[in-house]
Amino acid sequence: MPTQPKPSGTLKAVRGTRDLLPPETALWNRVESTARSVFARYGFGEIRTPIFEDTSLFARGVGEETDIVSKEMYTWDDRDRFDERRLRVRWLEMYTRDEYIGSRSNVKAGSAEIDLVAERRGVVEGQEVLITELVEFKPEVRQFDVDRLTSAVNHFKETSGKEHVLGKLVVPEKRNTASSVKELQHGIFIEQLTGEFFLQSQRITLRPENTAGVVRAYIEHNLGDTGQLQKLFYIGPQFRRERPQRGRYRQFWQIGVEVLGPVSSGSESPLRDAEVLEMLATLLDELGIQGWKLELNSVGSAEDRKRYVEVLRQALAPIKHQFCLDNQRRAQTNPLRVLDSKDPDDQALIDGLPKIADYLDESSRNHFAQVCAALDASGVVYTINPRLVRGLDYYTRTTFEFTVPSSGDPASGLGTQNALLGGGRYDGLSEMLGGPRAPGIGFAIGEDRLILTLQAQFNAVSAKYVSYLMHAYIAPIGAHNNAAALALARELRNGANGLRVEVGDGSFRLKKSFEMASKIASNIVIVGDDELSSNNFTVKTFLTGNQTKIDKSELAAFILSQSSVPNDPEWAQDFFKSDREST
Repeated sequence: MPTQPKPSGTLKAVRGTRDLLPPETALWNRVESTARSVFARYGFGEIRTPIFEDTSLFARGVGEETDIVSKEMYTWDDRDRFDERRLRVRWLEMYTRDEYIGSRSNVKAGSAEIDLVAERRGVVEGQEVLITELVEFKPEVRQFDVDRLTSAVNHFKETSGKEHVLGKLVVPEKRNTASSVKELQHGIFIEQLTGEFFLQSQRITLRPENTAGVVRAYIEHNLGDTGQLQKLFYIGPQFRRERPQRGRYRQFWQIGVEVLGPVSSGSESPLRDAEVLEMLATLLDELGIQGWKLELNSVGSAEDRKRYVEVLRQALAPIKHQFCLDNQRRAQTNPLRVLDSKDPDDQALIDGLPKIADYLDESSRNHFAQVCAALDASGVVYTINPRLVRGLDYYTRTTFEFTVPSSGDPASGLGTQNALLGGGRYDGLSEMLGGPRAPGIGFAIGEDRLILTLQAQFNAVSAKYVSYLMHAYIAPIGAHNNAAALALARELRNGANGLRVEVGDGSFRLKKSFEMASKIASNIVIVGDDELSSNNFTVKTFLTGNQTKIDKSELAAFILSQSSVPNDPEWAQDFFKSDREST
């Protein structure tokens, strides 16, 4: 018997990706549940779009000259799609002649379902007979299809009693090299038809961001026809082929929000911008993020932006050779991205460039002033940063970024990259994608970076947070008590308190059970013969070291009272708040 070849090396996650494992995923779940809770209070509903889209969506929406589209997208050509219906129609058009009496579609023949069974007149050994053809329409000739059709022909002969039965594989001519009609093996023929029977391949991209996909869904499902403001959020992975570094991965997770709709719904109002920013401040506070700062700017209308980009390009022309290579390229292809550069050697040059605020029209200035006034009224502190721009083509007017302490401050967890999230207004994106006018505003939080910040700012707290101990570990004494241990665990899990319970195995020595329980649970419950006969269970609480006999009727309440982790699923939020208040 041949042996399987040994793998050449250990399989690992692809560079730039990672596995998220317990107990860290408890922190992720807590962050996401907090986001869902906050979003619900502001009237947002969840949207889930495909993780891949037609490449043209991002080329048109994000911008062909952006780094994302030009360098960072995962893109491929989908295979040509075989158009079976067109091939079938073409064959029927050719062979609807006097010799064909009739045909039936999708006929069962043994385990196979045959595309078409046709009957025609023919001559065999000088005699006119009725010939039955089992016809299959395929993109190419494969041995599997030949064998399947052969089996179907044999079965059809046996069950129908008909003598003259043959199989025919109909395929497009350009995918095969045989002559137009050829007998492949006894009773099985291949027939080729000339024509175009493949739909054009589609260029597909793993989504590098989700705003364009949400707007595409808004257009496709005619959400604007409701006349209502659409308040949508999403949580999911995005993909960019960039150099992996701390907090930046090739598959990364985002929590995002989009607010859009027809102008009559209030989608263009400065109040929408301020409400989104106030909601973000609430979310970061409830998560326990310390030291966050909101930076704000306006990039004006599409006309303002176009005018400013030309001024900026002219200002960059005589000095662009002094910039780093990336900014030299951006100075020509996407000048706004130069302003967003973090290269320390370029900062003095950037500070001397024209400010976009000087090129806003009156409408854009008024819009921005109203956003700031609403934030002032809500008590949300912000700083106006005239250099803050968004490099994606769809952004207009309000742009913003939330940052946390950076550089040498270890509290951020992000090193020198201190941006936690960003967003802005995109009033013309729907029209860029071929839809109706639908002004909008949104943001995306890099969840990987958010988790790093939480872990750095609350190192001791988050360690306990992600541990999320089980309430009890059930330790059966002897394998014959395994069933009883499982039954008890079921009662505790499904009871009013809904305890988190792990079950050991009766084959373990008691010492091993205690060692395992101490690592994952607050309490260990012994299930032995004495406990089962008396309905009094021995419970040891690891935090205090106390060991107690408890009646089964009081067991759940006692375990809950002795647990070092409260049963309230909101416990982590309260724990963060109390820790924050004490610092």
